[in-house]
Amino acid sequence: MKIYQFVLFIAIASIFQSCIKDDFVKDFVEPVLRITTPLDTMQINTNFQFEKMFLNNIGSEITVDAIWTSSDASTISITEGGLATALQEGAATIFATFQDGDEIYQDAVIVHVGATTTINLQMTNGSIATTSSYALQGDFIFEETIGGVKLTFADNYQASTALPGLFVYLSNNANSIANAYEIGAVEVFNGSHTYDISNVGFSDYQYLLYFCKPFNVKVGDGDL
Repeated sequence: MKIYQFVLFIAIASIFQSCIKDDFVKDFVEPVLRITTPLDTMQINTNFQFEKMFLNNIGSEITVDAIWTSSDASTISITEGGLATALQEGAATIFATFQDGDEIYQDAVIVHVGATTTINLQMTNGSIATTSSYALQGDFIFEETIGGVKLTFADNYQASTALPGLFVYLSNNANSIANAYEIGAVEVFNGSHTYDISNVGFSDYQYLLYFCKPFNVKVGDGDL
């Protein structure tokens, strides 16, 4: 029994070591302020509440008091709390600004004023790449849907079935799944497939991560 346990330990350790390269894992990320409202056009004489999120130096969302301003208050006025009013046809840049000591964080969007309110459904292309000795690769499309997001992998997607406990996540930290959104266990290891994800915003996460969940080890990543 002791010999069996020793062999099992060596096998597990070998799998664990093969999951990772020699890179030193750093959890630090640059803090960022994001406007999360995908608004393109406001209907004239209507109001709209803008939303934002702030991610700290480990990619965790924290509540901050950002100040909202407009580049043209005669076209779109906005309160410091983010409630905008469309006053006349045209366009204005909406800013969200947060100051933390000497550091200033800011994001901006251009918003038009017209006959109807229009929400943009956003989309981006990316690629997943391995960070281990195992095969993991493929192109994907990440797009906003009504009520969530959709992640679609192309035909060139490939993941090794030898990766133990392989899970896929959305995260704001390229090296950590703390505070990440767990999409689920990987069930498709070759070819095109899609994940439909409800109640997640397009701007909520910055990275797509693959982890060997039992060992908490990253084996692949891609930018959203």
